[in-house]
Amino acid sequence: MESTVDSITVEKLISDRQDFFELTVFSPGIGLNNEIVNNQVHRPGLALAGFIERFAHNRTQIIGETELTYLNSLEADVRKKRLVEFLSLEIPVIFITKGNMPPGELLEVAKKTRTPIIGTRLNTSEFSYRYTAYLDNLFSPRTAIHGTLVDVYGVGVLYTGKSGVGKSECALDLVERGHRLVADDVVVITRKAPEVIMGSSTEMLGHHMEVRGIGIIDIEKLFGIRAIRMQKRVEVMVKLEMWESEIKYERLGIDDRETTLLGVEIPLITIPVSPGKNITVISEVIAMNHMLKVYGQNPAQEFARRLDDVLKRKNKTTEYLESDFE
Repeated sequence: MESTVDSITVEKLISDRQDFFELTVFSPGIGLNNEIVNNQVHRPGLALAGFIERFAHNRTQIIGETELTYLNSLEADVRKKRLVEFLSLEIPVIFITKGNMPPGELLEVAKKTRTPIIGTRLNTSEFSYRYTAYLDNLFSPRTAIHGTLVDVYGVGVLYTGKSGVGKSECALDLVERGHRLVADDVVVITRKAPEVIMGSSTEMLGHHMEVRGIGIIDIEKLFGIRAIRMQKRVEVMVKLEMWESEIKYERLGIDDRETTLLGVEIPLITIPVSPGKNITVISEVIAMNHMLKVYGQNPAQEFARRLDDVLKRKNKTTEYLESDFE
């Protein structure tokens, strides 16, 4: 089921990332329950200058050296008037960058409006980059699906199928051959960009795997750190299903099939499983074939074109020979 975080409180943000963002709270105990409801940040230059129409007040506000220099250039009464107008708009949180101290009027007005004022020793660019990346990850749509994700030759292959079809066994064989496990049983899918979805394991499961007949095994401890990845872009979905003779499976691969995860389309390949079939080698071929397509080569379509050219030449040759009486 698709889900996403609706909001995060200022208090939660501080407790989670105080060291990472190098934060100093200038207004202790004020506005800690304010909620950050989106991943947007804003630099309020125009608002501080008095133009508050269409001001995006529900975003995180970042005040850098430029805005502080402007505020300090104003007369005290004008500065306070601008800050009263600015802070009357229910701003969730204000960050002061580069280790600068906020004007006294800002702290005074913020106390009345219950607006948290937080400083960071990072410069504006670095803080904006870290903070936006944190919020992007926090507010990204995500879902958890039953499957196994493996990095095969640098391609994120997501295995799905009914329980007991052999997903974990296939992943274990791939790890034995030098590929890397990302997640088994439960894969957390997160959309990081309009066309990019990432997969990772749950915090509880980590890189453990259930192998029927053996039980729970720890891939990292058995095979070493090189056998795992924390996350990987999901690029191909492989659906494993038991072989059924009445079903017609893809033979040529000319028409690519796709599936959608969190609004992102990725290739879908259905592999019938039968005794003695080497799914591991097929998986490696799937990964390499996918990379060929990424580089602009499609072997199935190229073969179809060559076959079509051969048939056309054969027909023309036949027609010529049939009409040749010399």
